Amino acid sequence: MTNISISRATPADAARLNTALRALSQSMGDAHNTTDDQIARALAPGGAIAALIAEQGAQVVGAAVFSPLFSTTRGMAGAYVSDLWVAEGLRGAGLGPRLLAAVHDAAAQDWGAGFLRLGVYAHNARARAFYDRLGFTHAPDEHYLTLSGHSLAALKGKP
Repeated sequence: MTNISISRATPADAARLNTALRALSQSMGDAHNTTDDQIARALAPGGAIAALIAEQGAQVVGAAVFSPLFSTTRGMAGAYVSDLWVAEGLRGAGLGPRLLAAVHDAAAQDWGAGFLRLGVYAHNARARAFYDRLGFTHAPDEHYLTLSGHSLAALKGKP
């Protein structure tokens, strides 16, 4: 894992970041509906996300996408890691923990984050074992729910 640098992604990195995220989606069997332009807008100042890119030479070999959240229970801000990807050939070499540490450093600097939160698919035993080894804990009394599409439109009173 020599000569790997981790840096902040900017809107100019949108295509390279989206390529990494597309690889993550494919490896998970997920649809990938995000465009380079959407990534660029989300990375712009005041946008919805922050991201890090890990590079070995000119090749992107890892990426992390994260955003702020606040917990009144914890009494502090945190970082929600929505995406973490490491190239297949580098998995198990320590890049994932390096990226997560860099996420914490960036989020702590930007908004005082004192914890990380993420979601993991129940069927992804390899990812769950990775996060368990790092000390992430499962909160059995918490369930993350999503409202979108027609249900969100109905909430807003629109057909």
